[in-house]
Amino acid sequence: MRRNAKGSGTIRQRKDGRWEARFTVGHDPATGKQVQKSIYGKTQAEVSKKLRQYCKEVDDGTYKEPVKYSVKDWANIWLSDYTTNLKPLTLKQYTSYINNHIIAKIGAVKLVQLDAPIIQRFYNQLTASGLSPKTVKNIHGILHSMLETAVKVGYIRANSSSVCKLPKIKKTQIKPLENEDLITFLNAIKGDAYETVYLVDLFTGLRQGEILGLTWDCVDFDRGTLYVYRQLQKNNHEYYFATLKNGKTRKITLAPTIVTALKNQKAWQIECRLKSYGIWSNNADFVFTNELGHHLTHSNVYKHFKRIAAEIGIPSARFHDLRHTYAVAALQSGDDIKTVQENLGHHTAAFTLDVYGHVTEQMKKDSAARMETFINSVKPE
Repeated sequence: MRRNAKGSGTIRQRKDGRWEARFTVGHDPATGKQVQKSIYGKTQAEVSKKLRQYCKEVDDGTYKEPVKYSVKDWANIWLSDYTTNLKPLTLKQYTSYINNHIIAKIGAVKLVQLDAPIIQRFYNQLTASGLSPKTVKNIHGILHSMLETAVKVGYIRANSSSVCKLPKIKKTQIKPLENEDLITFLNAIKGDAYETVYLVDLFTGLRQGEILGLTWDCVDFDRGTLYVYRQLQKNNHEYYFATLKNGKTRKITLAPTIVTALKNQKAWQIECRLKSYGIWSNNADFVFTNELGHHLTHSNVYKHFKRIAAEIGIPSARFHDLRHTYAVAALQSGDDIKTVQENLGHHTAAFTLDVYGHVTEQMKKDSAARMETFINSVKPE
């Protein structure tokens, strides 16, 4: 056993191999005896560092008694008090990740004892159990936020998850419709109940929740623009309007063909309302509805799309691939990356470039080939 440099604590190695430091935080007012606390670590150097910090805080009068919360306790407090700004669907996902993974695996660990090695083992176990790297990253994001809040309120000194390594996420290759498949798809949806939904989505690049959440106040026929400011989401069998994915509203200038399609959609709704004999119901003024004015659902639109895709020989195609098809077509048609980014509602142009970088690389090669053709045309004999 030895005293530390300031003489306000002692360090010793325990029989179990761990190192322990004891330091005085004050005196019991009733007995006058010293009140001592212990801290532990795997090495003498680790404990010495902790001891110096604690002793400094005692001397400065900033020392706080460590909280006795477990990870489970803090997770439940954090979910209840610090997630009030989350969308219902996001909160539902957070709750599922916390209950099924964080609390299930490390919930019993004391919050103040949750160090980087414990967290790293936790992430490694998640990966070994078969969870995808993206899911592990999502769980890390939640745990990191939990611990960051705990640091800010003074419950822990540092966010140990910051130094942990995550499994590498394999970049998913986007799959826009090839030109031949696109032509086949457009022919297949002619006269279909969801034709206008697919057509508008294909040539605006809206996310599914955004297109289903369009209301007629979003459409400016005079200017030929579409204002996207919210999306339709579902939580516990209830639909509701939510803010956009990154909270960034946007205005898209529409191709004349799409303006015409939307005018036809509005005329169709008027006709349906007149034929409905008073049972038409579209209080929210949705752009896309069924014959009775009820908004379209995500599952019905997606299942219908999958059926058409299977019938034309592209069963692996997803509704989201219409968005990718729009982006690739826009870039190949000469739109600059900033315009495409704004139309897609991406947070930054860098993100758009990262997703569709292979398209721009091919465009550069095509440009070089055209330049070579030009050079050859003007080269002297």
